[in-house]
Amino acid sequence: MANKIYDMIIIGGGPGGYTAALYAARAGLSTLVVEKLSAGGQMALTEQIDNYPGFEQGVDGFTLGERMQQGAERFGAVTELAEVLAVDLAASPKVVYTSEGDFYARTVVIATGANPRHLGLPREQELTGRGVNYCAACDGMQYRGKTVVVVGGGNSAAADALLLSRVAEKVILVHRRDTLRATKVYHQPLMKAQNIEFRWNSEVVALQAESKLTGVTVKDRLTGEESLLPCDGVFVSVGRQPATELVKGQLQLDDAGYILADETTRASLPGVYAVGDVRTKQLRQVVTAVADGAVAVHSAEEYLAELN
Repeated sequence: MANKIYDMIIIGGGPGGYTAALYAARAGLSTLVVEKLSAGGQMALTEQIDNYPGFEQGVDGFTLGERMQQGAERFGAVTELAEVLAVDLAASPKVVYTSEGDFYARTVVIATGANPRHLGLPREQELTGRGVNYCAACDGMQYRGKTVVVVGGGNSAAADALLLSRVAEKVILVHRRDTLRATKVYHQPLMKAQNIEFRWNSEVVALQAESKLTGVTVKDRLTGEESLLPCDGVFVSVGRQPATELVKGQLQLDDAGYILADETTRASLPGVYAVGDVRTKQLRQVVTAVADGAVAVHSAEEYLAELN
C-alpha cells in the first residue's frame, strides 16, 4: 500500500477532509485520509452542534465526525491513523511522510484546521465542554438565560459577545486593554447592548469549578486587585492558530499563517487544495468546511483531467 500512488491524499479527518473524501471516492478517485487522532477534528470536541442542517435535535461533534467517516468509507475511501511528519508538495507524485510510512498522491488536500488559542490556565483543558468554550456560534445556545464571560477584545471576541447577548441573560467582556481592538463596526452595537458589561484592563487568571465551571477570577492589570465573577460559561476568543507548520515554505500563507486559497480551494502549488479552517476565508464553521471539501474535489478533477 505504501507504494501505491493515490489520486488524492487528504491530510486531516475533520468535516472538510471527510467531505472531500466522500466526493472523491464517489467520483471514482482512489482516496486516502490521513488522520492523527479520530474523525471530526476540532468538531469532535463540541458536545452539541445545532447549526448543521439535517439534525433537528442537534448532534454531538464526535458522532457527526464518525458518520462523515463512515459515509466516505462506504464509497471506498481509506483512513490511515498516523501523524504526518512532513510533505513534499512540489514532487511528482506528491509525498506525504507519516509515522506509518510514506504515501504518494497526484493531488493533496490540506484539511489540518486551526486550533483556538488557549488562556493557558490550570484545568482549562479539563473544563473544555464543561463551561469552557471556544466557539460562540457552536456552543452559545446552551447558555440561554445564563451568565457568560467572553475573553478578548478583537473582532472574534466582539462578534461572540454580540451573538451571546441575544441568548444569554448577561455577557461580561473581559479585555486586557482599555479599548477594543475590534473594528469600529462592532463598537456601537456592543455599547448599546443592555446586557453586556465591560471589564477593562483586566485578565482572567483562574477558573473556578467543581464538576463544571462556576466562575472566573479576574485581575485588574492596573491595581493588581483580583475579584471573582460567578458565571455559567466562559468563551475564550483570543484568536486561532492555523495548523500550517507542515506547509510553511511550500505554500503561500497570509500574514496570520492561513493558507492562501480562494473559493476554488486551490493553493499556490498545482494539485494542492486547502479546505476548512486552515484556509483564508470569512467564516469558519462546519458547514463552510463541508462546502470546501466538495469544491476541492471539483477542482482536483479538473486538474487530474488535464494530466491525463
